[in-house]
Amino acid sequence: MSIRADEISSLLKKQIEDYQSEIEVNDVGSVIRVGDGIAVAHGLENVMAGELLEFSNGVMGMAQNLEENTVGIIILGPFTEIREGDEVRRTGRIMEVPVGEELLGRVVNPLGQPLDGMGPVETSRTRPIESPAPGVMDRKSVHEPLQTGVKAIDALIPIGRGQRELVIGDRQTGKTAIAIDTIINQKDQDMICIYVAIGQKESTVAGVVETLRQHGALDYTIVVTASASQPAPLLYLAPYAGVSMGEDFMYDGKHVLVIYDDLTKQASAYRELSLLLKRPPGREAFPGDVFYVHSRLLERAAKLSDDKGAGSLTALPFIETQAGDISAYIPTNVISITDGQIFLQSNLFFSGVRPAIDAGLSVSRVGGSAQIKAMKKVAGTLRLDLASYRELEAFAQFGSDLDEATQAKLNRGARTVEVLKQGLHQPQDVEKQVFILFALTKGFLDDIDVDDILRFEQEMHTFLEHNNNDLLKSIRETGNLADEDAMKNAINEFKKSFQAN
Repeated sequence: MSIRADEISSLLKKQIEDYQSEIEVNDVGSVIRVGDGIAVAHGLENVMAGELLEFSNGVMGMAQNLEENTVGIIILGPFTEIREGDEVRRTGRIMEVPVGEELLGRVVNPLGQPLDGMGPVETSRTRPIESPAPGVMDRKSVHEPLQTGVKAIDALIPIGRGQRELVIGDRQTGKTAIAIDTIINQKDQDMICIYVAIGQKESTVAGVVETLRQHGALDYTIVVTASASQPAPLLYLAPYAGVSMGEDFMYDGKHVLVIYDDLTKQASAYRELSLLLKRPPGREAFPGDVFYVHSRLLERAAKLSDDKGAGSLTALPFIETQAGDISAYIPTNVISITDGQIFLQSNLFFSGVRPAIDAGLSVSRVGGSAQIKAMKKVAGTLRLDLASYRELEAFAQFGSDLDEATQAKLNRGARTVEVLKQGLHQPQDVEKQVFILFALTKGFLDDIDVDDILRFEQEMHTFLEHNNNDLLKSIRETGNLADEDAMKNAINEFKKSFQAN
């Protein structure tokens, strides 16, 4: 079979016309040194700070140290298979996490990968883990209450939507319990919750998830976990992943609560990374920029202005102290960044006062702006009463004969402490809190035995639900105290049946 010359020439011409030159340029480097979750590479001249990098075995890394001839990379996964001389390439993407409603009810790691065995997270949207905090003009003052359901907090140290309130105390003083109760209490409150577990045991996180599931709270919650067995880079990134997921909802006009449990472990992970990257250590061996690590995280909590959709992101960072030392480096850093702190004291916890909140050291810089009017009215003198009781209690131990006024103050103080006690995972509606505090401040509990106070409270709430639900409904819907005479009559009516028991 012969092929004519003109056929060959036309075929060649067609191929030349159809030829498209596609040149793909990849910025590739090679690993010089690797170990302890850190790699150092050279050859990545145009890499960006915080950029995602991919090693030849598929493990991802993040550019952290940009030096003249090398790049310090934190490895986001198993690093034992990465060897000296391995290829590492740029992705052109800044570190990001998946966001969206598809994450609700899921347990994910800081990279957004599912850990709950429920299949992949079906979301196509992502958000960079680092983004600038809203500016002053984009914000509005905090004015809406965030009800935690914990009487001692809602009455004494109120939290508003968009606030940053630090929860601080030694280990095993009930910090996580406050977080779980607050999440459970957000049911039907139009609030999305994100619980970030940093450096905790996997069994502990599984217990938290199961508790939330049993109370129906997992449906509006995202759990981001970097357990104690994970590499330090994931512990460092976990809070940023959580706040990025929350920001997506905030800018959509929704209300979000993010709990960081706890930032002490994140600071330790960052110290480990920094020292491995050969950054100079400072106070308590932390690098100088550990303050910036926490400030750029917590500044992203905000109450947005109406022009920006009026969404809010409330942050509850946790800090673990050693023997109650709030003057250590990390506690003082975070206290100076936040809008107040809830201080949990070990000796209160072990003496049976739970939640073990120290009313003297705890403060909310938002204060009454984050309370409904009814709560503001009944809880106004509570902090002073509690403080004077603690002072008198210490004094009364040395004196035997006390005048009637002092005795009355001690009796009222003992009942105040008892009223503020609360069972585990039993958050209380704000209208019920208002009623029992009203009964306390108006003297209705002065003749009730201290040991009977909590039983009195439970039975009174049941009585009100069945006989005076309109009063509870009025407080809930208006935010103001109901008719005070009607409230007094209702309490008196209940007291008759209670004393008859």
